[in-house]
Amino acid sequence: MTVHQDKALVLLSGGQDSTTCLYWAIDRFGQDAVSAISFDYGQRHRIELECAETIAGDAGVEHCCLPIDTFAALGGDALTDPSVDVGNDVHPSTDLPNTFVPGRNLVFLTYAAAHAYQHGIDHLVTGVAQTDYSGYPDCRQQTMESLQETLRLGMESKIQIHAPLMDRSKKETVELARDLGVLNVMARTHTCYNGKRPPCGECPACRLRAKGFAEAGIEDPLENA
Repeated sequence: MTVHQDKALVLLSGGQDSTTCLYWAIDRFGQDAVSAISFDYGQRHRIELECAETIAGDAGVEHCCLPIDTFAALGGDALTDPSVDVGNDVHPSTDLPNTFVPGRNLVFLTYAAAHAYQHGIDHLVTGVAQTDYSGYPDCRQQTMESLQETLRLGMESKIQIHAPLMDRSKKETVELARDLGVLNVMARTHTCYNGKRPPCGECPACRLRAKGFAEAGIEDPLENA
């Protein structure tokens, strides 16, 4: 009798949160049962794709990167459109930050679920969080629950979306990385919206990351990378 092994696919951006989730998945499912997927969506901070590849390789998990150029074609947000400044500005037609890429997590998880379907994977792991986040509606627990049900219905699958950081602050996310014994890996991650390495320290992502490490009383390994 063949025993089905639970397998997990981690959405790996190359950032602090998704990298922490990668090691959370390895701890929960086992290294041999975990793989990672990234998306080239025309992001301005493209260095994150290189970081994701490096991080997956160091973790010893299979990694693939799928091209999605539609977000860049749509434009209008600070992460894909060079004409939009990265900052605290809101989108002119909404109250959301201009770093919000409409539909990004919905599309990413849908493609990840399709990839998982083809490879007999029942678990998706994503680094979204509704605690310390920028007001993005596609990071909420309600969104994840709704999307999970839609994917199950649309693919007749048993797919399950895990968001281990959903209710954690950035401080608690740093502490989770510490507890998993992977703080050193954070030196290979990328967070800066401006694509700077070392980080610019001024964009919303850099400030939020710095706040988390400061509140945890832990020095960010990236600062000395």
